[in-house]
Amino acid sequence: MKAVILDADSLGTGVSLQSIEQSVPELKQYPHTLPEQVDERIRGYDVVIVNKVVLSERHMIDNPQLRLIAVTATGTNNIDMLAAEKHGIEVRNVAHYGTATIVQHVYSLILALSNNLLSYTGAVRDGRWHQSQTFCLMDYPIRELAGRKLGVIGYGELGQAVAKVAPAFGLEVLVGARPGGKTGHHDGVDYLPLGELLPQVDILSLHCLLSEDTSEMLNEKTLTMMKPDAILINTARGGLVNEQALADALRAGRLGGAGFDVLTREPPVEGNPLLQDDIPNLIVTPHCAWASVEARQRLIDMTADNIRHFAEHQQLRVPL
Repeated sequence: MKAVILDADSLGTGVSLQSIEQSVPELKQYPHTLPEQVDERIRGYDVVIVNKVVLSERHMIDNPQLRLIAVTATGTNNIDMLAAEKHGIEVRNVAHYGTATIVQHVYSLILALSNNLLSYTGAVRDGRWHQSQTFCLMDYPIRELAGRKLGVIGYGELGQAVAKVAPAFGLEVLVGARPGGKTGHHDGVDYLPLGELLPQVDILSLHCLLSEDTSEMLNEKTLTMMKPDAILINTARGGLVNEQALADALRAGRLGGAGFDVLTREPPVEGNPLLQDDIPNLIVTPHCAWASVEARQRLIDMTADNIRHFAEHQQLRVPL
């Protein structure tokens, strides 16, 4: 069984590929792959390992030897899943490898915005503490989390993990139904419609997938339903929020702050409304919420497990 990794650089540094190397007799690695290079690089390989490289039906038709696509991520939107099923190609992704890291990032954003951390560190660097008439600076509001309400939309593995931490800060958790999802009481959880959830929450954290139903579910209209001092956190998908509407709301003071780890296009080579310098109370991080060394190593090891399990299954199907 021969395997090729098309975008090894997406796994970062400080991790070991040894578990994948041990799962296949032969492994070829490319740091990154352009669309026009895909066909040539997967030719002759029955296992293709990708993170974000797009694999279309044409690639599958042109490479009939391909048996497994191992995705080093949870999302498989870069793979033509219907074509893979049609051509008998198995697709295996990896889930729940970065839960602890993403939860940590979510609360890093919440705390930094609630404490106005960036404004205060900037004030120290600018020398304003030196000029203070008292022992401290209190130029920016600091809000306690205790007694406030955290809204979570997307109540799967990640949403539940974020909610589990909330009581440690004295936060009450409300769960919102994603557009197109069921409202009401299900499996012990009350799912509130957006129109009921948004006016109540002081912090809203998004953890749902991007779909036709959830695309831009937070837009000019729905953002106005939120409290003017509410904080919006998005570590899920950029397309869940209309970014221009969010930028306008922050500039106008109609929203208290936002922390985003995702944008509609990544990397933002053509710019983005949220990357302008004049937007207050906004923190944008470069899709790194998942990227602790521990999470990336788990991702690699779980990918290796997927390849081994596939190989074992294939061997079981060989006639004796």
